[in-house]
Amino acid sequence: MAKPINPYLVLALAIILPGAGHVAVRNAMRGLIFAFFVVFFSVLTYVTTTPEQSFIGRHAGGLFVWALSIPDAYRRARVRAVTAPKA
Repeated sequence: MAKPINPYLVLALAIILPGAGHVAVRNAMRGLIFAFFVVFFSVLTYVTTTPEQSFIGRHAGGLFVWALSIPDAYRRARVRAVTAPKA
């Protein structure tokens, strides 16, 4: 079994790109699902808001899902690192 990736690296990847942290901990399907819903809810909130809203307001749904994915990826990496067999 491969050595688990550093949880702080996974955290950085999750902050930079939605779903990347999950892909790094070998949970690609979950990462792709998060990335899909980030795009889906960004588009949904963009379409349902007015042009007077700020960028954050117009993409709030996607940013919310992205914010949920960050601690989830870190937690999964941390659990994997703690439960990995020591060499």
